[in-house]
Amino acid sequence: MTDLPGIVVTGASGRMGQMLIRTITESPRVRLHGALERSGHDWVGRDVGAAMGGADLGITVTDDPLETFATAQAVVDFTSPAATVDFATVTAQARCVHVIGTTGLSDADIARLDAAARHAVIVRAGNMSLGVNLLTQLTKKVAAALDEDFDIEVIEAHHNQKVDAPSGTALMLGQAAADGRGVMLDAVSDRGRDGITGKRERGHIGFTAIRGGDIVGEHDVLFAAPGERIVLRHVATDRGIFARGALKAALWGIGRKPGAYDMLDVLGLSEN
Repeated sequence: MTDLPGIVVTGASGRMGQMLIRTITESPRVRLHGALERSGHDWVGRDVGAAMGGADLGITVTDDPLETFATAQAVVDFTSPAATVDFATVTAQARCVHVIGTTGLSDADIARLDAAARHAVIVRAGNMSLGVNLLTQLTKKVAAALDEDFDIEVIEAHHNQKVDAPSGTALMLGQAAADGRGVMLDAVSDRGRDGITGKRERGHIGFTAIRGGDIVGEHDVLFAAPGERIVLRHVATDRGIFARGALKAALWGIGRKPGAYDMLDVLGLSEN
């Protein structure tokens, strides 16, 4: 078992952190190498299995990434932008694969991740599922085929604990639509409508965010023209799809040359 690739999970106590840990421990292809939490968290110093309410797993939760990353093959990271950027510096030093599912990253954050990718493999995606990445490709192709008579709206729904909006997946879909039309998303993005906003701008890409209950993730891309509508949709009912996708990305990245990659590369869907 010890010759299996060792995976470190950051943000171990979070929804995705715990899902990742369960997925890793159930997988015959990888092993749990480490679990991280922020300094001062009450899980630090405890066995991660016991902290999750189960049997000991022989992995003590730590707040020190440097030592843990140094002997790991990959790190899977669904945390916060600031933490992810800091982790990227350490994964670059350790030369281990850094799989990033963190959303809400700014352009400055992404620039720092790209700098780290000169030294290590970074796989970053707003969504790790196969279905969503296929939806991204479909969105780009449909947007390219339709002219601006078709208004584009991206509608997303998530649980009431999600802190960023639009979701990383919604932005990924909006970017795909913009790419299909050959425009810059920042120039045509419409993310806020309240009050007397005036009529919809032709060619804009709108975003709507819904938050409620325990919704795992739902994304619609609506193409609406006079007399007809096209709706592309993905519904996630199990957070495990993201964990399985992240592990697939980690295994894919081991042994590859340093660089910035995404799930389209992992799934062989990239057009580059």
